[in-house]
Amino acid sequence: MELIADILMAAGAFSASIYCYVLGQRLRRFSTLEGGMGGAIAVLSAQVDDMTKALDRARGAATGSATTLEALTLRAEAASARLELMLASLHDLPESRPAPRPEDEAERRLRFVRRRREVAEAEP
Repeated sequence: MELIADILMAAGAFSASIYCYVLGQRLRRFSTLEGGMGGAIAVLSAQVDDMTKALDRARGAATGSATTLEALTLRAEAASARLELMLASLHDLPESRPAPRPEDEAERRLRFVRRRREVAEAEP
């Protein structure tokens, strides 16, 4: 009985050693940087770093744009308030005379005033 148990134990140890050897080979191929998954993981890691840097730059640009847009919005609101005030003050102005028509101006220009000179002034 002990002999059978020893044989089974040796067979189990041998199969476990073969299993470990196969896993070691797979792990070695997996972790090689040139062609295995290790290379793919290294490339993906570099891409993640690049994307993180690009995201930080984009976030900075978006923050700058938001600040500029906020300043421009405040400036536009102030200009709008001034325009509303100016428009409201136009209602308080008195009614102005209508602009003269071009015909009226032409008649005014053509009018002459003639005075008759007195005879005493005419002779020196």
